[in-house]
Formats: sequence, C-alpha cells, structure tokens
Amino acid sequence: MLFDTHAHLNDERFDGERDELILSLQNSGVGAYCEIGYDVESSKKAVLLAEKYYFVYAACGVHPHDTQNLCEEDMNSLKELLKSPKAVALGEIGLDYYYDNSQRDKQKKWFDRQLKLACEINKPVVIHTRDAMAHTIDILKANRDNAGIIHCYSGSKESAKILLDMGYYISFAGPLTFKNASTALEVAKYVPDDRFLIETDSPYLSPIPYRGKRNCPIYVAEVAKKIAEIKGKSFEEIESLSFENAKKAYRIK
Repeated sequence: MLFDTHAHLNDERFDGERDELILSLQNSGVGAYCEIGYDVESSKKAVLLAEKYYFVYAACGVHPHDTQNLCEEDMNSLKELLKSPKAVALGEIGLDYYYDNSQRDKQKKWFDRQLKLACEINKPVVIHTRDAMAHTIDILKANRDNAGIIHCYSGSKESAKILLDMGYYISFAGPLTFKNASTALEVAKYVPDDRFLIETDSPYLSPIPYRGKRNCPIYVAEVAKKIAEIKGKSFEEIESLSFENAKKAYRIK
C-alpha cells in the first residue's frame, strides 16, 4: 500500500464526494494519507477528518500565505489541536516568496515561531518553501532541534544535502513526472532509500498523465513509479520503502 504524505481533501473541489473518495483509497492501493492544514480553520477540519477515518492522519499549521494576521492566540489553538492522537505533525509552515501573499518579515517571524512550538510539543514539521530556500535553510539551522519533512521538494541537490544532513525527509510530488524535471530527477536519485517520501499535494500538481486535472491521492502511484524508474527498483520496493519512511517521519507506530 502507498502513503500519500501530503494532501488537501478538505478543499472545496472535493465537496460532495469527499467521503466516497476517502473510502475508495484503500481499494485503490493507498493505505494512508495525511490531511494537511494551512490555517487554524483548515487544521481543525484536518483533525476531524483524521479522527473519522483510522487510516487518515492530520497536520496542523499555518501556511506562509496566511501569516499576515497571525497572533499568539492562533498558536494556542494549534497547540490544542495537536493534542489529538491523530495529529502527527505541525504544518504546513514555511516561506513562499513566489506569491508573497504575506509580507516576508511576517512569514519569517511565524515560521520561526511555529518551529519553536513544534519543538515544545515534540512534533515533526511539514515545510513549504518556494523561491525561498536560502532563508528556509537559515531558519531551520537556527532551530536545529526540529525534524520533519520538506514537502514537494523543488530545490537543488546541494540544498537537499544540507537538509538531509539536518535530519529532514525529502518528499516528491507530481512535478517529478514532468518533462522539465531534470533537477528533481537528480535529487530523487541522490536521496537515500530511507529518507524519501511521496505525496500528491491534492488537489494541486497532478502528475503525468493526469496533468491539468484535479489531483487525488490515488495518483501518488505515478510518483512512486517514477522513483522506481529513477532508482532502478521495483514498484513494490518503492511502495514498501516509502510507506515505512512515512511512518518514521510522522512517528506513527
């Protein structure tokens, strides 16, 4: 079975068929997935969904896009949500300089604050970084007691080495299957077998051959197939390795 480590099935694009889709996952080869929050409200929904289905887990956190008006009360809310046994990580958090939906100083402030909260409550983190790798690494280096996942990795092999040396897992999504994915292919080949993860980031970033359509956790198989090709392993080997890596990254027994 496959483990989609990052999806957003609470997105409105799944309204009206969410439960039916989730119930179909295991018959489609997906044994588990993590529902990722991006603000306090979506984090609440993620926990409720995870508590409803035994094979669904939740991450609670505030995405850099939504940090502009954050306050300490929101940190208290996240801390309470993360008390749920099904809440396995704090995320997704980080920096996004591509859209700059929040001011960069606010992004950096609340990225650092959420990393400190994760350390305080002993939870792994799920990191979003886009066009901000240097600052992301600087902030992670200043918070070396944290561990977790670099989601939908799009950086260089050199940055991947730094992050791996810090103990992070590197997660690959649909873009790994795109025609212009030469750097991502190099990184995927470089990442050790015990440190890679697979994800969909549903409903975004659909892999080939579904590009342009709404993504869903079932399509994580395409990412696994690509990694099997890159690493010269069977699909079944990648299936097993990625599932065990996800359990370790999220500290699931």
